[in-house]
Amino acid sequence: MTFADRLAQLVAARESQIVLGLDPDPTRLWPEAIVEAPPDGPPARRAAAAVRAHCAALIDAAGPACVAVKPQLACFERLGAEGWAALAAVAEHARTAGLLVLADGKRGDVAVSSAAYADALAGSTQTPFGDVAGLGADAFTASPLLGGDALEPLIAGARAAQAGVFVLVRTSNPGAADVQDLALAQGGALWERLARLVAQLGDAGPASAAGLADVGAVVGATAPQHMARMRELMPRAVLLLPGIGAQGGRIEDLAPAFSSHRAGGLVSASRWIAGAHEAGGGSPATAARAQAERLREAAWALS
Repeated sequence: MTFADRLAQLVAARESQIVLGLDPDPTRLWPEAIVEAPPDGPPARRAAAAVRAHCAALIDAAGPACVAVKPQLACFERLGAEGWAALAAVAEHARTAGLLVLADGKRGDVAVSSAAYADALAGSTQTPFGDVAGLGADAFTASPLLGGDALEPLIAGARAAQAGVFVLVRTSNPGAADVQDLALAQGGALWERLARLVAQLGDAGPASAAGLADVGAVVGATAPQHMARMRELMPRAVLLLPGIGAQGGRIEDLAPAFSSHRAGGLVSASRWIAGAHEAGGGSPATAARAQAERLREAAWALS
């Protein structure tokens, strides 16, 4: 079963298009996570244990209103080997909770390196000593800066593992306009060229019963003026929509993302869910669950 079909089934079953972003900051963990750290030992081990506990508690609280988690790989990798072990444990916890895992690392390099990234995130690596399993992500994000030949090994590796790829098309940060909105000599903006590339790569893949491609796009919710054009250019792509809440994006502006299919848009929120209690919304778990549920209801009604 393709990633797109698994996603469509889960969206229908949970009546949700919400992705829980996991961007753990070791200085802003939930109090109950801090006490899970060992009382002594190397700082990396103690911090990684607390990060793991924080993410597990967040998944337990908000996960029922979501269809996937999106761990930001840098937030784990900065803790070294202990951080990667925590990431693997968090991914397994999410899978046990019935959620898809979308690894957010924005990988992209020359072909040989791209193939290695795909093995590390979604597949496995052959060695003289046996295969070494990767993270087992259901999908991962990718940068298109090096062009189609660098994306193709990432996509091929993902397809071999029945996983998906989300290519950066128009990101949610303010500086996206510096490059992605630039006009091209042949007409249109750079992001439009990237959108056409995503559509082309997705159309070359396996057909899904849901009519969705296994190559999707990262499209920031902070630039809703482009949403209808995005859907026009990428009719089969799943749009991963970061930027809701903390970055200023509004869920009510995202209707075009869902016009092809209810699973055609995935609303991603990280700090807005994990930090909901900071606005006086009760305990961290209670506030996170309530915030995720509000997002779920709003997105479902919009679609």
